[in-house]
Amino acid sequence: MKDKLFKILLLVAACLIILLTAGIVFGLVNQSLDTFTNFGFIRFITSTEWDSRNDIYGALPFITGTMLTAVLALLFCIPFSLSVSLFNGEYFRNKKVSTIVTSVVDLLAGIPSIVFGLWGFYSLRPLLVDMGINAQGFGVLLASVVLAIMIIPYASSLSAEFIAMVPNDLKEAAYSLGCTHFEVIHQVSLPVARSGIFVSYVLAFGRALGETMAVTMLIGNTNNIPQNLADTGNTMASIIANQFGEASGLKLSSLMAIGLLLFLITASINFIAKYIMKLVNK
Repeated sequence: MKDKLFKILLLVAACLIILLTAGIVFGLVNQSLDTFTNFGFIRFITSTEWDSRNDIYGALPFITGTMLTAVLALLFCIPFSLSVSLFNGEYFRNKKVSTIVTSVVDLLAGIPSIVFGLWGFYSLRPLLVDMGINAQGFGVLLASVVLAIMIIPYASSLSAEFIAMVPNDLKEAAYSLGCTHFEVIHQVSLPVARSGIFVSYVLAFGRALGETMAVTMLIGNTNNIPQNLADTGNTMASIIANQFGEASGLKLSSLMAIGLLLFLITASINFIAKYIMKLVNK
């Protein structure tokens, strides 16, 4: 009886998750219908015009800004997070210095995003000015750098766990064949843990895509496609945060449509990542 009851509880929990996801999708689609009816799906995602006075809306500048900042943040994140994960998961595993570094990484992961935004605006931006860089036009670069710092803890913590899970038998076998520590990491640890490391970066990328407050404070919030790193822009999350409170009618529907697009982009990346993982693990 207890086993059957436990199975029923698990089934109910699983069904609730499915229903919750379906409810989110239904709500976003229902609220976005006016936008897609007026502009069409393709026109909406390819249009660069966002004119509240004439009720003309296009999502391309925000899609571009989101992907640009997230990809740049991931590129900035990879070398630092991989170094930290190797430090904690391989070179200094179970040592006091690793415990200290892990605590600092966990602390960074728990800091609210608005704090990172404040730090970037009042510390990093003036630093660029002192270096002779015009920080007024470095919205995309500033946002990407701060975003990279925010996702480093997620990527490094997960990667370190997967690296630490590599069986010692494999490492010892490599050492017995005369491999150096670097060769063991390069030829054993990283190949065995590669699927887990890949997952950690996918999760970090998903966090970067949906980040709101820090990016809103740093990217410049202009409704144009950034032409270079020294340009301002907007992301899908930041445009919603900035304009949702005063939106109504077709503008509100367009913001909901942007939220739906962000959901679809994130879900697509997760599905692609799972497919790549299956190919890697074969």
